[in-house]
Amino acid sequence: MTGVDRNLFLRQYSKAIADDTAAVFVGAGLSRPSGYVDWRELLRDIAEDLKLDIDRETDLVAIAQYHLNKVGTRSDLNQLLIDEFTKDATLTENHHLLASLSIDTVWTTNYDDLLERAYTDGGKKIDVNLTKENLAVTVPGRKVTIYKMHGDKTMPEDAVLTKEDYEAYDTKRSLFSTSLRGDLVDKSFLFLGFSFTDPNIDYILSRIRNLLGENQRRHYCIMKSVAKPTGRSKKATESYDYECNKLQHRIADFKRYSIQAVMIDEYSEITGILAELNRRSHLKEVFVSGSAEDFSPFGDVRLPRLSHLLGEKLIREGFNIVSGFGLGIGGSVIQGAMQNLGHNDESRLQLRPFPQKPPSGMSLANYWTAYRHRMISNAGSCVFIAGNKKDSSGNVVEADGVIEEFDICCKQGKFPIPIGATGHSAKRLWERMHASLDSYFPGGGVTGHFDTIGNERKSDEQIVDAVIAILKRISR
Repeated sequence: MTGVDRNLFLRQYSKAIADDTAAVFVGAGLSRPSGYVDWRELLRDIAEDLKLDIDRETDLVAIAQYHLNKVGTRSDLNQLLIDEFTKDATLTENHHLLASLSIDTVWTTNYDDLLERAYTDGGKKIDVNLTKENLAVTVPGRKVTIYKMHGDKTMPEDAVLTKEDYEAYDTKRSLFSTSLRGDLVDKSFLFLGFSFTDPNIDYILSRIRNLLGENQRRHYCIMKSVAKPTGRSKKATESYDYECNKLQHRIADFKRYSIQAVMIDEYSEITGILAELNRRSHLKEVFVSGSAEDFSPFGDVRLPRLSHLLGEKLIREGFNIVSGFGLGIGGSVIQGAMQNLGHNDESRLQLRPFPQKPPSGMSLANYWTAYRHRMISNAGSCVFIAGNKKDSSGNVVEADGVIEEFDICCKQGKFPIPIGATGHSAKRLWERMHASLDSYFPGGGVTGHFDTIGNERKSDEQIVDAVIAILKRISR
């Protein structure tokens, strides 16, 4: 299947994120792994009542309209939304990854609240626009604006469901069209969670064409290739060839809307794409991990001094800091950062102290693990300092939380930088990496700097400069 080269897409869309000109448009496919149904399943019983086979229908919006025509009231459709989208649902990794991207404009046709939950869970203040009245009011301090252009489960009577709703859209929801026009001009969209069977995609595409004409930015849509048949029958082969041909026409037609298809073979690949976008978009963000009950081998003067210098130079060199206030370490890093900033700028210094009370039904340990995942997802690399604590007997031991943060860092594809010279967990992690450094830094070019950060005989300035050099190398 032809489409835009994935690496080219990653480069171009990452640049749009960095330039603050990226937006995302989310369809029902993103909600399905959480347990919600798509349009076809939502309307299955409605179609059966109409004596129609939902699996043979392509115009699913028409099914909702036929039902309205027959019964003369929306009550059943409204109840469908309430029953389906008030069920318990779990956020997926894709939701968390999407919410971790530095994108402040999100459009969706979904009626559920998974996006709102994901961004709130990620510590971002949201401004949710459900009605034209919402559009007239701006939430101060917002980090993300979510446009629910087809309504919400909490207001089913106003949701866009039937053909009449779509036909009257530009009259009843004209401010949404105006806002969408502005974003389509200013931003590059990634369409995520849409499929050929999603009735919203065609209505959205026609609206894009009507809103902008020929003056369009480059947009992207993640699309699944046709699955190869498991059997070798002539019928299966012919069906596969037919669907492939139809898909090629669909991809070509997208170009009328300046949308380039990013092809995947399996939906699971979306997680990898979002993770790579996350990594690329956070290369300037550095998560600082560490704790110290015991300040050896540096001592209680030098270790805080090095931590202070690290925070100072990270900010001075244009990097941003994410910190969870590690015992004996975090305060010094933050003080060094503040010395350069002069004030707390949340875009440069993200302070995330660990919460002490987990949600109901969740252990504190599991809550902290999830919290670590979220913090590290907002960084491109992780610096580890010291890493020790006292156990229940008062003995100094390696900090298991720092080790866990290292493992999460690697799992998320971020770059770990343990300052082995500071001993304890950081020393063990440095030794582990030193044995196979290329597997952690595939681009190479960091060996000398890595040796420096493991050598306690080097000065504080040499060690911190080596950390900055590694960060600059991986940020290219």
